[in-house]
Amino acid sequence: MTMELKTGIKGSAEEMVTEENTAAKVGSGLLPVYATPSMIALIEKAAHTSIADGLEDGQGTVGTLMNVKHLSATPIGMKITAETELVEVDRRRLVFSVKAYDEAGLIGEGTHERFIIYNDKFLAKAESKKEK
Repeated sequence: MTMELKTGIKGSAEEMVTEENTAAKVGSGLLPVYATPSMIALIEKAAHTSIADGLEDGQGTVGTLMNVKHLSATPIGMKITAETELVEVDRRRLVFSVKAYDEAGLIGEGTHERFIIYNDKFLAKAESKKEK
């Protein structure tokens, strides 16, 4: 089912904080709290899945910009929810307003930009770097 990409499309994704997605485990810090890179990945998942049905066959999106503040630490055992809203469509450039929450409240907010790509062409270009 294909939908038109227009502002207002919302997405969400959630995960539990486990040892695997803590700052200590992913290398972004030393403490056993939810890692900023893990929050970023969850936000990207919410954004890219929210608009996937609006893409043509063979298209995908790639994240190109993330401007997010991580406002509050979350311990192991709490649930994280990322929420996104498509706020701008400029040809192939998509801009999302993003927020992340734990069960106690807001832990992150900002903007995220993605570009629509043709998967085969994108991969071919990436692979061609090996030849240089």
